[in-house]
Amino acid sequence: MSKKTQKEPSLYIKVTQNGPYLVFGDMDIQQHIIQPNQEGHPWEYLKGKKYKSDHQPCALCRCGQSKKKPFCDGTHKKVNFDGSETAPRENIMDKAMAYKGPHYTLYDNELYCAFARFCDAFGQIWNLVREGRLESDEIALRETAHCCAGRLMIQNNETGEMIEPKLEKSIGVVEDPLLQSSGPLYIKGGIQVIAADGTLYEIRNRQTLCRCGASQNKPFCDGTHASMRFNDGLMENHQKAKPRRRKAPPVR
Repeated sequence: MSKKTQKEPSLYIKVTQNGPYLVFGDMDIQQHIIQPNQEGHPWEYLKGKKYKSDHQPCALCRCGQSKKKPFCDGTHKKVNFDGSETAPRENIMDKAMAYKGPHYTLYDNELYCAFARFCDAFGQIWNLVREGRLESDEIALRETAHCCAGRLMIQNNETGEMIEPKLEKSIGVVEDPLLQSSGPLYIKGGIQVIAADGTLYEIRNRQTLCRCGASQNKPFCDGTHASMRFNDGLMENHQKAKPRRRKAPPVR
């Protein structure tokens, strides 16, 4: 995290003290519903309902108890929500573990796990990277790109390039029918997140913000929503998650 900023970007998210996320700028907000492959592992994001706020900035709930999710309705004041930001100040790579394979090195900072579980398919990503086969490499690249939290990062050993998917700046409202749980806010495309005290969090292409209110790594998601089966009430009209085909183009 950097020092206090003097000039705020045109598109950014401001964490408020014990209150909502304020979204500045015109950004798409849309459900991202986790879908399984034939083996039952998370494999795709199915885009669902879009949300549009009539206000600028838009206020998104982070206490988990609003009756107007994903938007804030002021409930955080009634329940005395403690939104203290507890995330470390260093960048995500600073304490990431490295798993080196023949062609790629996987970096993993478990503290930021959003429990989306794309990394578990076909033998788990940590093993796939070490195998170094063409098929396992392609799956590892794909699974890294689908890690919404950015917990997993992958580097080409030959070029030293960190490989990231191209993502438009937008906000995903994650739903996980496989677990019957609602997930975090998926912040895509390098959107600046600003702490309540005005300091800047590291800009990342993929990151997730807690919206159940129970993360121990606020403002970021730590997967607690899954263990508590957080339900935002927005997934009830969705069809049950349907298996998807395994085959998909590799992420380059």
